[in-house]
Amino acid sequence: MTTTRDELMARLWPVSRRYLASYVLFNQAVADHLGMHPTDVQCLNLLTLEDGPVTTGRIAELTGLTSGSATRLVDRLEKAGMVARQRDEADRRRMLVAVRPEALERFGAVWRELSTDWTAVFAEDTDAELDFLLRHMNRTVELGHRQVARLAAIGSGPADSLRPGAGPESAGV
Repeated sequence: MTTTRDELMARLWPVSRRYLASYVLFNQAVADHLGMHPTDVQCLNLLTLEDGPVTTGRIAELTGLTSGSATRLVDRLEKAGMVARQRDEADRRRMLVAVRPEALERFGAVWRELSTDWTAVFAEDTDAELDFLLRHMNRTVELGHRQVARLAAIGSGPADSLRPGAGPESAGV
């Protein structure tokens, strides 16, 4: 018996919701372990992927936070000893945010401890499957960025506002 696309999609929705919830809960557990806020953990994670120190504006871009929220996030990370602000040597008017080496070591130690299990998850996958996963994850990251921007554009409000034609203008507001 062949599984139809509709059947696969019906099975995919609850699994994807569990997958996302699992990741959020995992991120919370890592944050709790480090004594940090989950957003701060992900910001630190994103900063370790950058080529060097970045501006607070770049942090806002990476996280989807407003500039004010990004500044408060940097304040928390700085207070926790995870990052340091430094003047940009090329433009002394700009401040850059750099991950502190000792924070990088502490953060890296947690990921090294957990990476063995993550590596094992992919051990039985073929190269073609890994290629598919890379494409899927890249598309998911791009979609996530678009959805963050979409949510930011509509502001807070009822979930109905996400449906086309269900915004305030259609409700007579």
